[in-house]
Amino acid sequence: QVQLVESGGGLVQAGGSLRLSCAASGRTFSSYAMGWFRQAPGKEREFVGTITRSVGSTYYADSVKGRFTISRDNAKNTVYLQMNSLKPEDTAVYYCAGRLDYYGRYYSAEKEYDNWGQGTQVTVSP
Repeated sequence: QVQLVESGGGLVQAGGSLRLSCAASGRTFSSYAMGWFRQAPGKEREFVGTITRSVGSTYYADSVKGRFTISRDNAKNTVYLQMNSLKPEDTAVYYCAGRLDYYGRYYSAEKEYDNWGQGTQVTVSP
């Protein structure tokens, strides 16, 4: 198990950028596949993107592809979500999630993750 703490949320104008960070506790972070999800008011939580353990291959939801980039620094036990060209519809609480992984797979479903952060608010104004 790892504990996850997100940071970096805030208010930004449309077209702007933010970088979210997710710091993980524990010594096995490099063995965890990590994901980002978001939940807008009145909507269900949705998948944003994921990064595989170790090598760090990425996979994104169509809604953010080409604008968002996930990366990880295993030495710092941190995963990042770089968000560019932000739109008002990106407004949501953003969550990072992690799961121990032995296969180097992508995971895009909430139920596949068993460790979650508390979330950080991102608000994009028109």
